[in-house]
Amino acid sequence: MAVSNKLVQRDGTGEPKTFSKYLSQEKVQQSLLSTLGNQKSMEKFTSSVLSAVSANKDLQQCDFGSVVSAGLLANALELSLSPSLGFAYLVPFKDNKNNRTVATFILGYRGYIQLAIRSGYYKKLIVIDIKEGELVKADSINEEYVFSPIEDFNERENAKTVGYYAMFEHTNGFVKKMYWSKEKMLSHADRYSKAFSLNGDKYHKPYQDYVEGKIPSTELWKYSSHWYVDFDEMAKKTMIRQLLSKWGVMSIDMQRAYDSDTDSMMETESENLEDDDDFDTFFDNEEQDDTDKEVVQS
Repeated sequence: MAVSNKLVQRDGTGEPKTFSKYLSQEKVQQSLLSTLGNQKSMEKFTSSVLSAVSANKDLQQCDFGSVVSAGLLANALELSLSPSLGFAYLVPFKDNKNNRTVATFILGYRGYIQLAIRSGYYKKLIVIDIKEGELVKADSINEEYVFSPIEDFNERENAKTVGYYAMFEHTNGFVKKMYWSKEKMLSHADRYSKAFSLNGDKYHKPYQDYVEGKIPSTELWKYSSHWYVDFDEMAKKTMIRQLLSKWGVMSIDMQRAYDSDTDSMMETESENLEDDDDFDTFFDNEEQDDTDKEVVQS
């Protein structure tokens, strides 16, 4: 597979080193072979991670070792890094404290669903955005929600999103449902993500200004957080995380993915907003619940 010439870092001798050359080093090959077990698995992994790096110009500037480590986590969970599937991503961010750019593993909401269904403990797991006019009844106490979906695909795509609905049904029949309004989700993002501001702060203009395209192109780098770039996807992920962490049965793979995603729950930024910030600045510190999570052997 051809790798872009932009995939260049320089080693200690000042010689250019591409990511493909990094992967082809004997010590890296031996380490990957030891970790992955056989040549076929190593070649499959190498192809996958090279594709991810080639597709993301920001990822091309990351520390190569961090790219491999994040990729290995996705591989261990058997989740594709293909952006079109949305299971998992390699996300670059600036670590100003250590003066480097590193890659981290981020789980998409479809990845959570994939792991849940794969565990065998869930009969059904759904998360969806609710459009204006679709919510007929919402009784959060009794968890009774009635919707009247817009049937025309194009009409629904263009309709205003007013909320988010998630539910699961265990194989034992236990059902849990949850609905959040768009306003509640906006407040959640404003409270728990330092890379997002609903009403504006010293770094960002109000979110509505971004929605209306009022941000100058020279300042768009400040709005690279996924909460800005794809609010609905982050909202669906939040719904899944809230639902599973509080009421779900967690297999070992689900628990590992959840914990890894919590540790690296940060927003992609081209650089931190303050020179003395370390990468904790862009963690999405999701609201944690004290409810114990049941971990089940898969």
